[in-house]
Amino acid sequence: MRYGNILTPEGWRLGEIHWHEGRVVGIHGEPADPADNDAPYVLPGFVDLHVHGGGGADTMEGGEAVAMLARTHARFGTTSLLATTMTATEAEVRRVLGEIGALMEMPPGDGARILGVHLEGPYINPGKLGAQPPHARSGDIAEVDALCALAPVRLVTLAPELSGHYALIRHLSGRGVRVQLGHTLGTYEQGVAAMEHGACGFTHLYNAMTGLHHRHPGMVGAALAHADFAELIPDLLHVHPGAIRVALRSIPRLYAVTDSTAAAGMPDGDYRLGEQAVTKCLGGVRLADGTLAGSTLTMDQALRNLVAIGLSLTEASACVSRHPADFLGLHDRGRLAEGCHADLVVLDRELAVEAVYVEGHGVVEGHRVAAGGDDHEASSATLSGDDS
Repeated sequence: MRYGNILTPEGWRLGEIHWHEGRVVGIHGEPADPADNDAPYVLPGFVDLHVHGGGGADTMEGGEAVAMLARTHARFGTTSLLATTMTATEAEVRRVLGEIGALMEMPPGDGARILGVHLEGPYINPGKLGAQPPHARSGDIAEVDALCALAPVRLVTLAPELSGHYALIRHLSGRGVRVQLGHTLGTYEQGVAAMEHGACGFTHLYNAMTGLHHRHPGMVGAALAHADFAELIPDLLHVHPGAIRVALRSIPRLYAVTDSTAAAGMPDGDYRLGEQAVTKCLGGVRLADGTLAGSTLTMDQALRNLVAIGLSLTEASACVSRHPADFLGLHDRGRLAEGCHADLVVLDRELAVEAVYVEGHGVVEGHRVAAGGDDHEASSATLSGDDS
């Protein structure tokens, strides 16, 4: 049971939320405005659909590293996530997915629930790698089916302009895998066509895709004009706050992701992102040439950043919880209501994490968690170079 200002699908209620065997069984209290009291906030647990690492661990290390990143991000309010791969050889991707599949068959640990895999590449454009290693190639249906047999692949990022990818999009959509467009040099027209074939989202909107021009709208234009869902990295480094607000006005269920690396929750220094060497400094993580390479973001900081640029706490919560859950078709996560998983985050009045519960199990209780494990404030400065 937890007491506080509870954010329900019907609005705020001041009272208690109860759960049993990992599911919410009741929310008792009266409608309330949190501004009228000093009780903590009780929000739906955060859902991160794009996370490469954390706590010094990288998804491409497989096995225990994936468990470590799940534990790390739980400290910052993430209660469920997709372990996200990097572009790599087929053999390497198969190895990692096999280890993630085996991990998911084990009893859950004390971290965020691993919902499956986000396959970011290798089916991307070699001319728009960002921080991805140079193993990009066109997708093959037989290869994708073999990967899906190793672990639950829930989401695939691909470049629609590559040969055979409209057929691949149809195939993936037919088997219930969500497809996002990203790391692409595709045109506006190719983006629209991909959506007609079943693509339903965009990976780290604005980054590593053709930009918006009034005579050549590009992939960004396709997203802003047609998308219902898209992911975006609100670390205030990857995307300017003004561009975030443009996307919020255009895309009804824009959702936040961290795109975090092993450096998340860790001090400045050198880390791995797949086979790439990256450096964390000044609140970001970069390749040696200065290219942004994922992020150090955690979802609690994403929430605070969205509030800082003008969203209400209710609106920001939807971006980090309900919208990503809805994108995967998970209507028992990302919201607090009877029958839903008891995934919740308790925040103090400064929006710092006080407690986290994953399916009713307390993974953080009774103390304030430092924001993102990072001593550096997020910056709204934009950086040169292509970014991931």
